[in-house]
Amino acid sequence: MTDECFGHPRLAALYDPLDPDRTDLDAYLRLAEESGARRVLDIGCGTGVFALLLAGRGIHVVAVDPAAASLDVARAKPGGERVRWIHGDATSLPPLRVDLATMTANVAQAITDPLLWRETLRGAYAALRPGGLLVFETRDPARRAWEEWNRAASYRVTEVPGAGRVESWVELTAVRGPLVTFRWTYVFAADGQVLTSDSTLRFRERPEIEAELAAQGYTLEAVRDAPDRPTRELVFLARRPRPSKDASPVTGR
Repeated sequence: MTDECFGHPRLAALYDPLDPDRTDLDAYLRLAEESGARRVLDIGCGTGVFALLLAGRGIHVVAVDPAAASLDVARAKPGGERVRWIHGDATSLPPLRVDLATMTANVAQAITDPLLWRETLRGAYAALRPGGLLVFETRDPARRAWEEWNRAASYRVTEVPGAGRVESWVELTAVRGPLVTFRWTYVFAADGQVLTSDSTLRFRERPEIEAELAAQGYTLEAVRDAPDRPTRELVFLARRPRPSKDASPVTGR
């Protein structure tokens, strides 16, 4: 199921105004540039910020997301026609051969079901060309980021063009092992409507992620710090291996 903050049309329209600082995407843009990627798959593209940045650089982008309301916002943005938008997820993609696949921000952690996570990694692997790169980030569980998710720390009032004044805040609602659940609340001053959105993230340990990548055929190239959040995030770079030069052209062995 899609979280209301992405799937509800009124809330999807708030996503960018309430989170305008996307310097977290700079590292992904540099990776795309350094790797020479010309075809990119953006998994969990949301309102299309990263996909449109790539497209503006002349890169062919396929962007997929399960939230139709977020895709509607993305398509309506300037340059939206440059991107191939797909309503769905990485488990049911059309045939692709991309140089780079990405899951930015909370996308990897929002895939909480172990089977769906495994199938997402498989879908990205199938979409990558041999030698292609998968890049995603996840919060380091040891930093216990959820302890900072409370109303006092997050409350703000934002003037949103077309929507007026909006109050918003987040509150932690449950911690069950690696699963952390929280609720965003939004109050619209224009008409008094109150909307909420519940989300759950999975905080995976690094060895668990590395083992799953290996099980799906990836070669782990590096695990880096997130430049904008040092010591708080782990950024994984995993490559689909190229065929061995010694492989038989008939049997592949």
